Amino acid sequence: MAKDILSFEQVYAGYGALTILNGFNAQIERGKVTTLIGANGAGKSTVFKTLFGLAELRSGQIRLAGEPVAGLPAKELLARGVAYVPQGRNLFPTLTVEENLELGGVTLRSSLRRSRMEPVWEHFPRLYERRARQASTLSGGEQKMLEIGRALLLEPRLLLVDEPSIGLSPKLAQAVFGTLRALADAGGVTVLMVEQNVKSALAASHHAIAMEGGRAALEAPAGDILSHPQIRSVFLGGAR
Repeated sequence: MAKDILSFEQVYAGYGALTILNGFNAQIERGKVTTLIGANGAGKSTVFKTLFGLAELRSGQIRLAGEPVAGLPAKELLARGVAYVPQGRNLFPTLTVEENLELGGVTLRSSLRRSRMEPVWEHFPRLYERRARQASTLSGGEQKMLEIGRALLLEPRLLLVDEPSIGLSPKLAQAVFGTLRALADAGGVTVLMVEQNVKSALAASHHAIAMEGGRAALEAPAGDILSHPQIRSVFLGGAR
């Protein structure tokens, strides 16, 4: 089995006349948490959107487990084990927690959907306790956990998560990061995350890629990225 589950090879992509990714290269290691960091406009979210066809791939190649996947429809990517949790809140607020979770497996037969819900409840016991409540009554962190749980219902091998800490308190953000790390450490799920909360995200990551101008400027173990003087200067106010 190949070490890398996802690779980007000289990817140029953008929107209309605007090119955002300018020769982006990256290898995402299987079974690990990798975080993309960079200033606003560096191209982090565009990496995800290019994979899912929401940004135009101009040239280059994207491979999943060695197979080209550029241009495949979202339905086919899901079938190949790629799930995407976008920015913001993407729940049905008037439906219950359980009903929202079930929607993640709407394409599955009922018995299979029910069986797959059990490990999700085990990962997120707080959601199980609140399964009969409306999703709108959950805290921000609980809502994000529900979105992640819904994505897990399809048993993805690769989980893309875009800015999971937006709108969360530091404590709740830490809980979400810890959950993503635990999913990877348990085996079976690779996590690729975009995050502005650099210090906390890197603490929960195995690897990191610092982006600048639509390219990968630095790729290294997360701890090395965090201690890199230039990275600390850019993201942590020059702390040493």
